[in-house]
Amino acid sequence: MKVSSLVAIILCLAFQAFAQEKVDADINKAIRKHGLEQSKVMETASLMTDVYGPRLTGSPQIDKATEWAVKYLKDMGMANVHTEDWGPFGRGWELKHFEMHAVGSSYFPVIAYPKAWSSPTKGEVTGDVIYLDAGTVEQLEAYKGKLKGKFVLLDTVRVVQEWFEAPAQRNDAEDLLRMANAGTSRGSGRFGSNFQSNRDFSNALWTLLYEEKPHAIIDRGFKGDLGTVFAGTSARSAAGGNVRDDNQEVVPQVTMSVEHYNRIFRLLKKNVPVKLTMNLDAAYYNPDKSMERNIIAEIPGTDLKDEVVMFGAHFDSWHPGTGATDNAAGSSAMVEAARILLETIKETGVKPRRTLRIALWTGEEQGLLGSRDYVAKHFAEMDGRTLTGVKPDQSKVSAYYNMDNGTGRIRGVYMQGNADVAPIFREWLDAFKDLDATTLTISNTGSTDHVAFDGAGIPGFQFIQDPIAYSARTHHSNMDNWDHLVADDLKQAATIIASFVWHTSQRDEKLPRKKLEIEPNTNTTTGSRR
Repeated sequence: MKVSSLVAIILCLAFQAFAQEKVDADINKAIRKHGLEQSKVMETASLMTDVYGPRLTGSPQIDKATEWAVKYLKDMGMANVHTEDWGPFGRGWELKHFEMHAVGSSYFPVIAYPKAWSSPTKGEVTGDVIYLDAGTVEQLEAYKGKLKGKFVLLDTVRVVQEWFEAPAQRNDAEDLLRMANAGTSRGSGRFGSNFQSNRDFSNALWTLLYEEKPHAIIDRGFKGDLGTVFAGTSARSAAGGNVRDDNQEVVPQVTMSVEHYNRIFRLLKKNVPVKLTMNLDAAYYNPDKSMERNIIAEIPGTDLKDEVVMFGAHFDSWHPGTGATDNAAGSSAMVEAARILLETIKETGVKPRRTLRIALWTGEEQGLLGSRDYVAKHFAEMDGRTLTGVKPDQSKVSAYYNMDNGTGRIRGVYMQGNADVAPIFREWLDAFKDLDATTLTISNTGSTDHVAFDGAGIPGFQFIQDPIAYSARTHHSNMDNWDHLVADDLKQAATIIASFVWHTSQRDEKLPRKKLEIEPNTNTTTGSRR
């Protein structure tokens, strides 16, 4: 049987198993008014990015942004606004100044960005550029004694193709149908047979680089053009450990725009010497003994106030831009959803039955650290990342909704393998057909904070969004700025999220749950559906 046919049967049975879900048209009307006609999402996003971006976890800027967000939520009228510590994270890092120039017979300013946790230089440094052309441990021997005081290129030329079609995209009907018919995702396979040899070469390469002490290691990334630079974190420390650990030596590491990298590479291949100057000022921080903070706020419930509906997004960002599409888009939409709900309550006089709790996470970019810690403290017994049991409050959470795929409008929901929510979500989405939100897929999607909740047996969901130019242009790049947020999309997203949160809070029962799998030999019983 085809997977698409099986999914259709499952969803059909699920629809038959539940009575028609209630949709409150009057509440949705108020939500639409405050979300679509009286939106404040773009002003919230501007504050989050222009004033308080970037928000790299561990940096002084995210501490300032957190203080602002706490006050912002309090001023909105949220209750129980507070931060919760998690960690230890390791030392923080902040870029203070950077510039790079090609000097000599042909001068030009270079577009480049340091990788996070790169160490600073001692003022301006100048040196020749050298391409390290080696693919085996033996070939590295030729570079011993030749790299000190140099700028070392690690990559070959990357061919740049001109854009004949715009990089921004919407999901079309075919895309959405493919998602709707998809099955649940499967895990990835094992490493290939060459994994060990690659690791051996990598260890030998970085050992050589730290012994030689070049001015900087330079790459050009695997994507980005037209001056767009995707800069990540430094590869490793001198001791081979985590660059966030205290007292680790980290060689300066820089990602250069592909056009400038390619030009320098071609010059070297023509035996034309190239010199670079660089000034990199950065600082490490560890004022709170490596502890970081999540931001939590609530709208109190009424008759079911001990139960909770959670919604959130990661607040931290990467450092090259101001963290707009990743993820002020999600954080601003969630804050806006909270504002919409407060205004709706004020206008209608109707209060939520369950407590509504917003969470803005930090440490997501380093591995969902903030949300995983929160789930482990409140809801789950964990052995590392293995679930060994659940805590009493786990049963009190009806759902967690997350947004973290850029600025694109919501087109539906990834149900994360939970077919029983299909008839419920279908009714809620049908109220927003005019806003192009129609698709439900049984598929899982990962790499963001709903995963922590889903792994603990709590219904956790990420929304399907239009991709726009998230992967092609803005995600972790120097172009991740407010200007690339789409106002109408964020208004639509915040409105739909507010409706989902509200309707989840008003149900007689919590959302249905998947069967919870817990590692054997524990004292905790398995979860059940409700």
